[in-house]
Amino acid sequence: MEHSMTSESNQQQLYQFCGYELKITQDFKHLTVPAMIWDAGIVLCRYFEETRINFTGKKVIELGSGTGLVGILASLLGGEVTLTDRPNVLNQIVYNVNSNIPSELIARTKVSALQWDHPHDQYASKYDIIIGSDIVYDPRQFQPLINMLLHLSNPDTVIYFSSKLIKNIAAVVFYEKKLPMHFDFEIVHTLPHQLINVYKITRRIDSD
Repeated sequence: MEHSMTSESNQQQLYQFCGYELKITQDFKHLTVPAMIWDAGIVLCRYFEETRINFTGKKVIELGSGTGLVGILASLLGGEVTLTDRPNVLNQIVYNVNSNIPSELIARTKVSALQWDHPHDQYASKYDIIIGSDIVYDPRQFQPLINMLLHLSNPDTVIYFSSKLIKNIAAVVFYEKKLPMHFDFEIVHTLPHQLINVYKITRRIDSD
């Protein structure tokens, strides 16, 4: 899928992680929130860099990919990555995937529509790693997100979420109340001055 995003309303940001320079184009002409590059995504990329997480041979799915920044990095680091978001966001992701992943590696990278409250039978619980950044903010989506995680994960799946926790926002409720019903988690990285935490999440053995 090809998509031209040449427009004065688009912006391009440059990032360097793990020895790669990523050129991320933001399609503000057609998108609002999904065109943003959120601090939590940058922090998650930096966490992957600092901990030297090995994605080689791992089946990875990113939820709420937005610009695709984090999923693209996971692919460059060896993962077989599926980047997902709402249908109207996919052109932006495809453009950035094509702009940053060499042609000889792009076969292991997929872009696909996935809405948490829609049927998702084509996605099986075969993923080694699930990633998401700043996708926990709307209480109406908390249960669909939990259901999606239960569907996509198996006992060996590792989930990495990065979230900006502003005082009194709903994300705190998600991590303290909703998530522990089915998942165990630990905070593996935190930036107190930015109120950003990186969570490592695994499915509870007694969860169904």
